[in-house]
Amino acid sequence: MKKAIVLCSFLLFAGSSMLFQGCTKEDTHPTSTIVISMRDAPAAFDAVNVEVTDIEVHSDADGWTSFPVRDSIYDLLLLQGNTAAFLTNAVLPSTTISQVRLILGTHNTVTVGGTVYSLLLSSEDETGLKLNIHKELAGGVTYDLLIDFDAGQSIVDEGNGSYRLKPVLSAVFLH
Repeated sequence: MKKAIVLCSFLLFAGSSMLFQGCTKEDTHPTSTIVISMRDAPAAFDAVNVEVTDIEVHSDADGWTSFPVRDSIYDLLLLQGNTAAFLTNAVLPSTTISQVRLILGTHNTVTVGGTVYSLLLSSEDETGLKLNIHKELAGGVTYDLLIDFDAGQSIVDEGNGSYRLKPVLSAVFLH
């Protein structure tokens, strides 16, 4: 009994990146954590603001699971080089994940020559920006998933004074 209390106390104080897997022998469902961040490549705009309202992860164990993001509007042009914006920590059963979706809001803008333009979304993007990811998650491991949002390739000048967001995304696990 004392060993179980000591073990639980240690796990509670180990920090937010450590996973709590329980103190009982009945716990047969280990979890994994995915730290999801976003960055951008250089683009020829003054600013590209994208509103990310939610992150959804599809796993073999639970299907789609929603995770709220820390902030909501990100200027992609500030996320270059080694700078990335933390989006969320996703704690999932240790299983295979197949997709990640970024759910965008309606407050997406591009600034060109000092003028701010709303970014229109394609209808298929309103259901989320899908990234196919096939990754087996090991129990007790924290993974870093970096989403690269290429603003330079994602903004389309419609030629009539409006701009459309046709997202070009890629993702890579750093762990």
